[in-house]
Amino acid sequence: MKEVMAIIRINKINSTKKALSELGLASFTATGKVLGRGKGLVDYRILHGAGDGYQEAISQLGQGPRLVAKRLLFVVLPDDKVDVVVKTIIEVNQTGNAGDGKIFVSPVMDAVRVRTGETGNKILD
Repeated sequence: MKEVMAIIRINKINSTKKALSELGLASFTATGKVLGRGKGLVDYRILHGAGDGYQEAISQLGQGPRLVAKRLLFVVLPDDKVDVVVKTIIEVNQTGNAGDGKIFVSPVMDAVRVRTGETGNKILD
């Protein structure tokens, strides 16, 4: 089993959920708003102001990074489904711009269905 954790843009969550459902995924978990940032050091409000020609904004570019709102999606699935899920998440979320997100794949040693006590891959269906 593997866990696929994807950090994606807020406006892409509905299309991502739809695409994963169309793959036949039985379940996945999404958190509300999470905050984070990549390597960039740009406050997007300042960037827009600089683009509009405001000298105050231009002088502040590069100072203090802002945290950007994203969505966090978790999917635990059998090993043989990981590649298609990762590919689908990329296809839905890739815009070619900074901030498209990240995907992390981790091993899952076991899983237990609380209601029945079942374990392993069979609880993923």
